[in-house]
Amino acid sequence: MVKMEEKKERKIVLTKPMTVERESDSDAAYKAPNLLQRILSLFKNVRPGSDLTRFQLPPLFNLPKSQLQCYGESVYCTASDLLSMCNSGQSPLDRFISVVAWCMSTTRPVTFGVAPYNPILGETHHVSKGNLNVLLEQISHHPPVTALHATDEKENIEMIWCQRPDPKFHGTSVEAQVHGKRKLKLLNHGETYEMNCPHLLLRILPVPDADWAGKVTIRCLETGLVAELSYISSPSFLGIGGNHRVIKGKILDSSSFKVLYEVDGHWDRTVKLKDTNNGKVRVIYDAKEVFSGLEAPILKDKESVWPTESANVWGELSQAILSKDWEKAREAKLKVEEGQRKLVRERESKGETWISKHFVVSNNKEGWQCSPIHKSVPTAPIIAK
Repeated sequence: MVKMEEKKERKIVLTKPMTVERESDSDAAYKAPNLLQRILSLFKNVRPGSDLTRFQLPPLFNLPKSQLQCYGESVYCTASDLLSMCNSGQSPLDRFISVVAWCMSTTRPVTFGVAPYNPILGETHHVSKGNLNVLLEQISHHPPVTALHATDEKENIEMIWCQRPDPKFHGTSVEAQVHGKRKLKLLNHGETYEMNCPHLLLRILPVPDADWAGKVTIRCLETGLVAELSYISSPSFLGIGGNHRVIKGKILDSSSFKVLYEVDGHWDRTVKLKDTNNGKVRVIYDAKEVFSGLEAPILKDKESVWPTESANVWGELSQAILSKDWEKAREAKLKVEEGQRKLVRERESKGETWISKHFVVSNNKEGWQCSPIHKSVPTAPIIAK
């Protein structure tokens, strides 16, 4: 009887994804008062170049969701079925261009001054959208490493990610490089696409700002097609000027080094492709179409939600943040963190090592690697619209 009551009391909180629309449209619209002053106070004892992976934010600066949910949203929260378009291309080049557009869709806006929760070890996020089933697991806490496996058995598509953010403080900014590869497999065509992602740049002074920057390379191992993209974010002067959310690059044939297309645009608006043979220009990516009308995922079967699910682990904290009950939020966050410390002490006392339930994990000179234990991801109790 007690166990049944505990299940009923579980708080599973699901929030809207970040969009390119007004911040007020998102559950993450909250901003702390005197934001810049508070952020400067957070970093007053942090030296430039310091590793921030162990840096703990108070709930006042948290989005009401985990980093696992943010990663997952970049895959399952789209209004356009870009993955099907990747699969339906008639030629390798058509499919490659669609993959480039899909890769851009995984870049999501960030809000200066707030950040998602750092996932706990073994935390999971399991969501389905149509035939696409997505599973993420936090396979390391220090350093933070996330694994993702997604499968669409109808389209015969598989995704495998393993990535590690590496945030560092640089005095007037924070830069988070994201190490690791993302793989997209179009199994019907025998094609594997490897790609990385841009790094996150948070400028504190002179004008607070958050944007993605850096170089992204997308490569099809079988066809030799390569896309080299640059995410450009130049700072403004006292809020005037500067380039934000710009993307430029090219698609080329690596066997001949011939540039086939030039890429130009803004990843939060439209991106165009120019054919170098005939000069024709077309839009390959429209962010408004991709992000329009996105809603929070819905809970289909509460009893089937795993205890490790992000929305369950952080449910009390998310609810407190949404209610702006900061004392309750502080208590809820401390409860999760203390619970993790207790589990670590128990494992150490028994000489046990934590083992992933969903991935085979290794860490060597090439970095963190993961491979799914199961061939496909099962249907989830949480459904994305």
